[in-house]
Amino acid sequence: MFLHIYMYRLKCILRDKQNVFWTLMFPIILATLFYLAFSNLSNAESFTEIEVGIVDNEELREHPEFTEAVKSVPDLFNVTYTTKENAEKLLEDGEIEGYIHFDDGLKLFVKESGINETIIKSFLDDFLQTSSTISTIISQNPAAVQNGLPDSVFDRTDYLKAVPSGKAEPNTVVNYFYSLIAMACLYGSFSGLKEVLAMQGNLSYQGARVNMAPIHKAKIIIASMSAAVSFQLIAVTALLVYLIAVLRVDFGNQVGYIALTSIVSTITGVTFGTFISSVNRQSEGVKIGILIGSSMIMTFLSGMMYDKMKYIVHTKVPVLSYLNPANLITDSFYALYYFDTHARFFTNIALLCGYSVLFGTLTYLAVRRQRYASI
Repeated sequence: MFLHIYMYRLKCILRDKQNVFWTLMFPIILATLFYLAFSNLSNAESFTEIEVGIVDNEELREHPEFTEAVKSVPDLFNVTYTTKENAEKLLEDGEIEGYIHFDDGLKLFVKESGINETIIKSFLDDFLQTSSTISTIISQNPAAVQNGLPDSVFDRTDYLKAVPSGKAEPNTVVNYFYSLIAMACLYGSFSGLKEVLAMQGNLSYQGARVNMAPIHKAKIIIASMSAAVSFQLIAVTALLVYLIAVLRVDFGNQVGYIALTSIVSTITGVTFGTFISSVNRQSEGVKIGILIGSSMIMTFLSGMMYDKMKYIVHTKVPVLSYLNPANLITDSFYALYYFDTHARFFTNIALLCGYSVLFGTLTYLAVRRQRYASI
C-alpha cells in the first residue's frame, strides 16, 4: 500500500505543471540571470597593476634611489619610461593613470582623481618623506651613511604574514548561487503543502475520500512526503548539475557531502510546507502566500538579494542565523567550499535534521488530530 500511495502521489506532483515550473524551471532561469549579472563581479573587484609613466630625463638619472623604490613594488605599478611629450599623450589617451616628472623636484601629473591616482600620490609622498628623513639625519650625523642608513630606512620589512583561513579564495559571488539552491530546496514546501491539502477533508473531495480510507495516517503522510521529497530532489539535482556543468559555479570536490546537504535540505523544505499546511486551516491561497513570504524572507536573510546581509545577521542577531533554514543551507555549501574542517558543516546539517524532525512530527500530530463532523 505504501508503494501504491507513493507512486500515485508522485504522478500527481508531476502532472501539476504550475508546481513543476516553479520548483524545477524557475530556479534554473534565475540561476542563468544571476550568472549574467554577477559573472564579472569578482573580476571587477580584483586589483590590477596601475599603469604609470615616468619621464626619462637627466634629473631622474640623478636619483637612482627613486628608480629602485619603483622597482621594489612590481605588483603595484606597470611603469613606462618615456619622454614628457609622449607621457602627456599617453595620459590624454587614457593609457596611463598618471606620469611622474623630475623637474626641480618630484611632480605628479594626472587627468582625474580616483583610487589609482591616490595610490600613486601616496607612494610618492612616502618616498619624499623617507628621503627627507634621510637628509635630516645625514646633515646631523654624516657617519650614518657608512653605517648603511639609506638602505635601512628604505627597507620595508613586512612583519605580517597572510594565513588563509580556508582552502579556497573568498568569493562573495558563489553565495548568491548557494542561496538560490536554498530557495530551490525551500520551494519543496509547495509540494509538501499539496500533499497535506490532499489529506484535508474540508478543502477537497480527495481529502474527504482519504480521511474515509481505512489506512493509518502515518503511512499516508510518509508515502506522500516521500513522493514530494523524490520530486524535489530531482529538481535540486537538475539545478546543481546546471550550476556545476554549465555555469561552472565552484562547489568544491566533496560530492558526497554536497549530496548529503541537498537531501537534508530538501527534506527540510518539504516538511516545512507540510507543517504550514497542517497547522493552518485557511484556504490554499493563504497557505501558499505564507510559504512564498516566509521563503523570500529567509533567502533574503541568507544573502540572496544582498550579499552582506548574511554577515549583518550573523554579527547583529547571530541566533537568527541558526533559526533560518535558508541560511543553514547556504552556509553548509559555503563551508564545504571554503573551510578545511567539517565542524561548521555538520553543525548546520544537524540543525537542518532537527528542523526536519520537528516539522515532520508537528505535521503528523496536527493531521492525526483533525476531525470532521461531516465529510
